[in-house]
Amino acid sequence: MRIMETKLYVGNLSYNTTDNDLRELFAQAGTVTTVDLIKDRDTGMSKGFAFVQMGSQQEAEQAIKMFNSYELDNRQIKVNPARPKEESGSRSSYGNSGGYGGYGKQQSRQPNRNQKKGQQRRY
Repeated sequence: MRIMETKLYVGNLSYNTTDNDLRELFAQAGTVTTVDLIKDRDTGMSKGFAFVQMGSQQEAEQAIKMFNSYELDNRQIKVNPARPKEESGSRSSYGNSGGYGGYGKQQSRQPNRNQKKGQQRRY
């Protein structure tokens, strides 16, 4: 029998919740393979979510039943199956917002310094 490890997304965590807190909690549902508490690169502070990997599909389903909407550190946590990570260049709205961040920038109506007075700018 092949055991399939299953990763869970755990959200709405208190910034004070630790890896060990999550490991102890989820161990009540079965074998905890890994706990990845996501932290800010610059400050080292928790971002308020984590990924917990359980030893089997059955244990993952049990953890969802037991801990989705569970109160931990005065926060009602969310527990769902983790979705696969999106590729970094696949943001659908990136570059299409029409803002002034580059491609959507409006052209200046003032003549270029190298243009002589009275010449029109060609686009």
